[in-house]
Amino acid sequence: MVTVELFLAEDDYIQAFQVEGHAGAAPYGEDIVCAAISILSQTAVVGLNHFLSLAPEVMIQEGLLRCTLPEKLNAEEKERAQVILNTMSLGLEALEPNYGKYFKIHKRRWTKC
Repeated sequence: MVTVELFLAEDDYIQAFQVEGHAGAAPYGEDIVCAAISILSQTAVVGLNHFLSLAPEVMIQEGLLRCTLPEKLNAEEKERAQVILNTMSLGLEALEPNYGKYFKIHKRRWTKC
């Protein structure tokens, strides 16, 4: 099962997200659910890196992708980031009706460590 966590700041903007686990819908290399989730989340990271002046903090390991927005984005870049991250979220939500048994999306409140 894949767990997707969206971390929301007080203004309900997505400040970070984490994707962890494997869907287990098919054998490794043939799992379209894992592939879809990976493509959506990694494309969001590529978009953030391309359209923001400050790169997000990204950690990628086997079965884990974590991405945190820089805190010092100006208002325009913050809006750009939200368009990218909300598009990712919409794509994931569109998978739920057919493949929701292989992944779960959780929205959590962002707290700085």
